[in-house]
Amino acid sequence: MKFFADTADVDAIRELNELGLLDGVTTNPSLIMKSGRDILEVTKEICDIVDGPVSAEVIATESDAMIAEGKKLAAIADNIAVKVPLTLDGLKACKVLSEDGHMVNVTLCFSANQALLAAKAGATFISPFIGRLDDINLDGMELISEIRQVYDNYAFETQILAASIRTVNHVKDAAMIGADVMTAPPGVIKSLASHPLTDKGLAAFLADSKAAGIKIL
Repeated sequence: MKFFADTADVDAIRELNELGLLDGVTTNPSLIMKSGRDILEVTKEICDIVDGPVSAEVIATESDAMIAEGKKLAAIADNIAVKVPLTLDGLKACKVLSEDGHMVNVTLCFSANQALLAAKAGATFISPFIGRLDDINLDGMELISEIRQVYDNYAFETQILAASIRTVNHVKDAAMIGADVMTAPPGVIKSLASHPLTDKGLAAFLADSKAAGIKIL
């Protein structure tokens, strides 16, 4: 499974990249707003940090304007994935942009039927939102499973990018189902390494090495 960081915080992105845990980045207008920076400027800086796909989202709602914005975003760097919403206009923009050779991430997916349409429109990534479905008492993981089955039935190459991930269990469950990618806040990604038994075991090893006077350097 590929790990994308869902953030526009360049310091957090740089830290994860240096740890070797990052395969890409996803951004959206809300994350850009939190960064307090110009969208083109911060997106270019992120693209310079990571080698993998960096999703940059259009803000237009009409297809021709989405296409124009998508081309401007794609010109920032070769690893830009233009992010468009799962609407009919977004699907039209996806088809045009993908046929022009650009990576496209179709976002705000909440059903397997929507995911099927995105794949047929040539999406590079489909972003089903797990957490937001959980918020309204629906099973976000069930959606990941349904999309996986549909895509496997027809050998679609569109990658399932599990989004709106909020917990380490979301990551585990998405990986077990077979999502190709997950995107999560940096804090969730880092917390995957945490376990109380790891901390307990390390404390015991350190105490024993100190008592024994063990030194390596």
